[in-house]
Amino acid sequence: MNGRDGMRAADSDREAVADRLRVALGEGRLDLHEYDERLQRAYAARTYAELDALLTDLPPVAPPEHSTLAPVTAPAAGPLDGAVAGRPVAAAGGVTARWLAEVWLPYLKVIAIVVTIWAVTSLLSRDLLYFWPAWVAGPWGAVLVVRTVTGLAGGEPRRQAIERQRRRERKRAKRERRRELRAGEPDERDEPRPAG
Repeated sequence: MNGRDGMRAADSDREAVADRLRVALGEGRLDLHEYDERLQRAYAARTYAELDALLTDLPPVAPPEHSTLAPVTAPAAGPLDGAVAGRPVAAAGGVTARWLAEVWLPYLKVIAIVVTIWAVTSLLSRDLLYFWPAWVAGPWGAVLVVRTVTGLAGGEPRRQAIERQRRRERKRAKRERRRELRAGEPDERDEPRPAG
């Protein structure tokens, strides 16, 4: 590779491609699976050539007043906590905070319970007992610290948010299909009853 294609891309270049992919998702040019796949490749891209390859089959973005395509209606808020509105997924709606809560809240609840048990037994025995909850808190906490660091470095909150959105879309599609099927079935009350 020579020239611009072989040059290393910056974070701002990756964000620009991610924004273009979000627009393509909002326009219906990409489905959610393909969007997720291309978004992961965009954030992993090292060179301009790798970034350009993600956009080759997408038309350039034209301002709405110059576009010859049908106008795009803005979708309701919600997909990926603002990703369609143009904001990065991780910065919109506390995706990272939600992921951290999912990782750490069970740990904090269990530690609160075992420390309470230790405190009550120490009070009942009227003696300060050996602090055994450290054997629960220490190893589990170390594992969670490693999981947190690797998860944040690897973009786990964003992937989880995308997967959560996929599940919501599938459920919504199922509900719509059921509604359509019910609408197509004749209602028993509408059928004439035989004379008895």
